[in-house]
Parts: sequence; structure tokens; C-alpha cells
Amino acid sequence: MNRTDTLSRRPATSKPDGFPRRFARLTLTGPAQLASPRSRWAVTLLAVAGAALLVWSGVIHLQLWFDGFRDISVIGPLFVIQGIGSIVLALVLAVFRRLALLAAGAYLLAGTAAALLLSVGVGLFGFRESLAVPYAGTSLVVEFTGAEVLAAAAVIVLAAPLATRQT
Repeated sequence: MNRTDTLSRRPATSKPDGFPRRFARLTLTGPAQLASPRSRWAVTLLAVAGAALLVWSGVIHLQLWFDGFRDISVIGPLFVIQGIGSIVLALVLAVFRRLALLAAGAYLLAGTAAALLLSVGVGLFGFRESLAVPYAGTSLVVEFTGAEVLAAAAVIVLAAPLATRQT
């Protein structure tokens, strides 16, 4: 049985699921729905590791906000939003480990790292950063690594066969 058959499994008398319903079901897929115990463990471990990296990134941004970034127009509020948002997302991700959360975490971390590189290269919101400042190198490593870890977990969820449902 392939993944499509498993996702669309329904009684013969029911109507076919539309795209919104199938998409919602897919984004809510987590390790519990995977057939392989190895896949379930891999997604769980990668999700927890990615959540830890999200927290680390959030703590870096909050520390920088407290160290003076709060006084920078636009950038200051974005740092506190990123810090708190990363930590909240990490907690929700560690508990629920759903595909949508894995993807959101990966995008948040990759976007944060890309914003730092953009700020270094051409400036961002009238502010130009340097990679020589405290935490810049650490931030890039943490964020790109976290994005890769969470993307790997998402790929496993998308590629692994789903467990068949008992109806």
C-alpha cells in the first residue's frame, strides 16, 4: 500500500476528500502515524534536537535584546519577537511533533539566519550588522543546523509509509 492509499483511506460510501482536508491531514501528520518504529524514533529525536536549537536561537536573540538591541528601531522589537516566538514554537514542537510545526521551525531558523546574512551584506531596516559581533557566528551555526535538523525530520514524515488504520 502506498502513501496516497493510506492517506485517502475511507469507507467506500464516503465522499472523496478535497484538497484542503487532505492538506490539513498531512500537515497534522506526526511520528505516531508512521509505520516504522525507526522512523517514529528518528522524527522524535530530530524534533527534540530541533526544538533545543530553536530555544538556543531564541535565547541568543533575547540576550542580544537585553544587551542593547532593544534600542534599535524595528530590529529591537523583531529580536524580542524572534526570541519569544522561537521558545514558544520549540515547546509546542517538542510536545506535538507535527509536520507543520517541523516546517515552521525550519523556516523560522533559516529565515533568521538569512536575515542576519542580509543585514551583514546590505543592511536590513536601516541597520547594518557585522559577523564580528558577539553571537553572530554561533547564531548562524545554531540556526542553519536547526533548520537542517527540522527539515530532515519533515522529510522523514513525508517519505515514510504511514501506519494502516484499523477501521
